[in-house]
Amino acid sequence: MKKPVFVGSAVALITPFNEGGVDTKKLKALIDFHLAHKTDAILVAATTGEAATMPDEEHLATIRTVVEYVDGRVPVIAGTGSNDTAHGIKLTREATAIGADALLTVTPYYNKTSQEGIYRHFKATAEATHLPIILYNVPSRTNLNIAPATYKRLSEIENIVGVKECNMNQIPETVNLCGDDLLLYSGEDGLVVPLLSMGGKGVISVAAHVIPETMHDMVMAFINGDVQGAAKMQADIIPLVKALFSDVNPIPVKEALNILGWDIGSCRMPLCDMSEEGKAKLAETLKKYDLSFHPKG
Repeated sequence: MKKPVFVGSAVALITPFNEGGVDTKKLKALIDFHLAHKTDAILVAATTGEAATMPDEEHLATIRTVVEYVDGRVPVIAGTGSNDTAHGIKLTREATAIGADALLTVTPYYNKTSQEGIYRHFKATAEATHLPIILYNVPSRTNLNIAPATYKRLSEIENIVGVKECNMNQIPETVNLCGDDLLLYSGEDGLVVPLLSMGGKGVISVAAHVIPETMHDMVMAFINGDVQGAAKMQADIIPLVKALFSDVNPIPVKEALNILGWDIGSCRMPLCDMSEEGKAKLAETLKKYDLSFHPKG
């Protein structure tokens, strides 16, 4: 069995921006919040962190800030994916040198590739580092899916340890082919418990920005045998999850954090603010949950 990078809930951390770039003071405040509220690992500079809009220097500086500030208290997973294999390898080597604990790397988007190309892309990435790698399969964004048979081949590479999976329909076949050689993390906040029932180790979560303790507790309840309790928690958060994905991620979660008093700014273009109607609906949903541990509650 591959060693898990973490068990529980990792937050797919947003990047707070200001006019000067990344707001490192606010970034550290968010990290403090997550360390105080049961978040088990921190993913930095990935999709929710808007890495696609970050030049390499800024991308890597943000990883460095998080690695140094966390200082080993929880695992830090660095997003280093790219649709250009050579570029992804460069980011992977730099993040490894910075001191990240693990890496998340997405399927090559836009130019796409064959299943053989997917295998070669990730194999080359894995050969560029000694760190554990979590693959990221999110066909809704990339229009590219890692097939279970390709997972089987990739699972034979020592430091490819897991996948953040968003194509939930293929999980049973992946488990059948890979067993414990490829660990599963949910990429869907609304389907964490179903994934855990197939042997998953946790979730890489957007909702954890708002309900970090609930996301951790839900995973641990299931792992500790309270399946019914975990299922109830999963059902209870569905309205919130739907609200947090009512627009393109991370637009709603950034708006939610602003509503809750974080003042973390907006997304970078081409992402734009939610409509006033969307903001009102999001705010109304937030009121239905006990969020008193946030700055404004």
